[in-house]
Amino acid sequence: MTTKMTTAERRGYQQICGDNGLMMVVACDQRGGMRKVLAKTPEEQAAIDEAMLGTVKAGIVRHLANKASCVLLDAVCAVPHVVDEGVLSRDTGLLVGLDASGWDTDANGYRISKLVPGIDARRCRELGGTGAKLMVYLRPDRPEANDVNIGIIRDCIADFAREDLLLVVEILTYQLDGESDEAYAAAFPELIVESARISLELGSKVLKLPFPGTADACRRITELCQGVPWAVLSAGVDHETFIGQVATAMENGASGVIAGRALWKDCISLDAEVCKTRLEEIASKRLRQIQDVLDAHAPAA
Repeated sequence: MTTKMTTAERRGYQQICGDNGLMMVVACDQRGGMRKVLAKTPEEQAAIDEAMLGTVKAGIVRHLANKASCVLLDAVCAVPHVVDEGVLSRDTGLLVGLDASGWDTDANGYRISKLVPGIDARRCRELGGTGAKLMVYLRPDRPEANDVNIGIIRDCIADFAREDLLLVVEILTYQLDGESDEAYAAAFPELIVESARISLELGSKVLKLPFPGTADACRRITELCQGVPWAVLSAGVDHETFIGQVATAMENGASGVIAGRALWKDCISLDAEVCKTRLEEIASKRLRQIQDVLDAHAPAA
């Protein structure tokens, strides 16, 4: 399975990167996770409908993501209206999230990833997408856990290849029932490295991965990728922690950042003016700091 980009995919990748040739993508395709940031109780969260989430996401685009090279948004409550209403900047790329909120579980308790119905490669193009992002859960140490999710990756890669549209493959792993925090933490770097291996074997051409915990794991991922770009995600850690992770990842071969909550989790609000002020004054400063780290590791012109 080839991992070399076509001309169209290469053009799409160029458009989600900044002038420095590196990905700086603001992720705000979350739904359930964003509700938890906006409201404390399950009842308050349930009262936040898709239109309200769409308004918050439009604010993130207008006051933060338009300063980045690309934004990652969902097709449930964010696109196409950020395009149709002129919120999204002409110079900011658009990745459309394919994954639905949450996950299913099989009889053994393994996670089964879910997709938003009707959002395929052709629909992403119709929505104005530069490309799309697929998120799938894997536990490489438990082969029986992965059959359905590997099938999802394979099918999506084939669909986007037919449409010749860029697809970013995101892999998350997860703690098993009965697995101790210590055992999971010890296994985590290898789980991410092996998840990258599986994704590449299936033909992924751009990867989005959690910080794998160590510089050595970052190096191993880069060696496996053999030129396939990979971006590090923030996983909701605080900004100062994430800056350190970004620096380590970039020093060891990463090609950029796809970050969400580390940028905006304490800046968004259902109050539009509060949201605007925090995004402009706090989140935008964080974005510039990440961009400075990327600039320091940009490939020579």
